[in-house]
Amino acid sequence: MTIRHFLDLADIDAATLRQILEHAGKLKADRARGKQPPLLQSKKLAMIFEKNSTRTRVSFEVAMVELSGHALCFNGSDLQLGRGETIADTARVLSRYVDAIMLRCQGHDKLQELAAHASVPVINGLTEFSHPCQIMADILTFEEHCGPIKGKTIAWVGDGNNVAQSLIQAAALFGFTLKLACPPQLNPLPEVLAWAKARGGRVEVMESPQSAVKGADAVVTDTWVSMGDPDAEAQIRMLLPYQVNSELMALAAPQAIFLHCLPAHRGEEVTAEVIDGPQSRVFDEAENRLHVQKAILSWCLSH
Repeated sequence: MTIRHFLDLADIDAATLRQILEHAGKLKADRARGKQPPLLQSKKLAMIFEKNSTRTRVSFEVAMVELSGHALCFNGSDLQLGRGETIADTARVLSRYVDAIMLRCQGHDKLQELAAHASVPVINGLTEFSHPCQIMADILTFEEHCGPIKGKTIAWVGDGNNVAQSLIQAAALFGFTLKLACPPQLNPLPEVLAWAKARGGRVEVMESPQSAVKGADAVVTDTWVSMGDPDAEAQIRMLLPYQVNSELMALAAPQAIFLHCLPAHRGEEVTAEVIDGPQSRVFDEAENRLHVQKAILSWCLSH
């Protein structure tokens, strides 16, 4: 039986991703009506966090509870993994206890190794390479407010980081145009751009945030510095021209929305008037992590 991992958007066909999104929308509507189908009754999810989390942890845990499953949460130091046990052995052992594993870690190779040795689905809760669950929530949010994303234009402003790289994959799979404004030193990985181009993705990387945002249907950004970044001050200086402020948002389409995966640093990557203003959908976006996590878990465990 094929194991349904959720490691990267690039690993899953567009039709399946669309089905997951549609299911997320249905589960959101069910929840609003007080319906919580026990789709994951008696299922158990192990969540391993080597990086701190608010939205990922709470959304996955609440998703399991509301679908009648159970979530177990561990920091990396809670497990023997933190004392030298191999990733392969951890995967084999956890697979005997639980029905799925969610890992949030730095190295993408660690996620891939865990999946290679697990006999249950493994879900990417974030690595330095990608953040696919977040982008699924972003697309759900965009379509709730702006209609089908196919054919629309999304602008990314800032560091070409893990979230940006998942957004590049999504552009090719969901058929939207993506314009990324990044300092040349912080461009997305060439192999991610090449993957999207080979699949007909309309993805363009440029230096000018004004050029990227002009006429866009959504403007998306992220924090400028990750936890523990040794070059934080230099990176902030490099990204100062990429702040999303009211002047930049004014260049987007009149009905454009602003998205940010949070946590946000007001006054750095975005001003308070934008993130707390009428075009911001960041808290809808954060809520949609829950509904998307439910749909991803259901897909992973549905056979």
